[in-house]
Amino acid sequence: MRIGIFGAGGMAEALGGQWSGHEVMVAARDRAKAEKISARTGTWEEVSRASEVILLALPAPSVTEVLAAAGKSLAGKVLIDCTNAVGPGAVLTIPDQAERIAAAAPDAQVVKAFNLCHVDVWRMTPPVFGGRPLAVPLCGAPEAVEVVSSLVRDIGCTPLNAGGLDRARLLEATMAFTVGLWFGGHDAQACFPPLPV
Repeated sequence: MRIGIFGAGGMAEALGGQWSGHEVMVAARDRAKAEKISARTGTWEEVSRASEVILLALPAPSVTEVLAAAGKSLAGKVLIDCTNAVGPGAVLTIPDQAERIAAAAPDAQVVKAFNLCHVDVWRMTPPVFGGRPLAVPLCGAPEAVEVVSSLVRDIGCTPLNAGGLDRARLLEATMAFTVGLWFGGHDAQACFPPLPV
């Protein structure tokens, strides 16, 4: 699969490194950082044209500006939104980020994914906890979710179809809630025990 990555920070590096079996191309404002992730780099539009799937690994407020720069080349692409718009006190600064991205790229298909875990989890090969592979909730159109599911499996995780893009707000709120717990010194994982058998 031809994967584009917009951004060159921690999430771009971590997930881009996990998808080394695919053709990966990176666009970022800092070209030197982009080259550390992939030898193939380009402009937003060049990376979009060359890719089937694009990981949006950018600061949340800059995503729509970058999508505008990529322009019509986004048509028909699957955009993976792993962004988190969270401010001080673990408060959502943009409570509908995935839907905002979909409005900015109406000819693309947006899937919210990979936003619930710290970047270091995505560097694990594979991410396994208590003998169980990490589950990754995905929100988006079924055909786009299926595409992203294959990338989730590639890194040793279990994809969970969590519904349409309208449910991405729940993932975004869940992330803010759990981050608030972690920063408060609480064990967020203890809030979600397995069902009794």
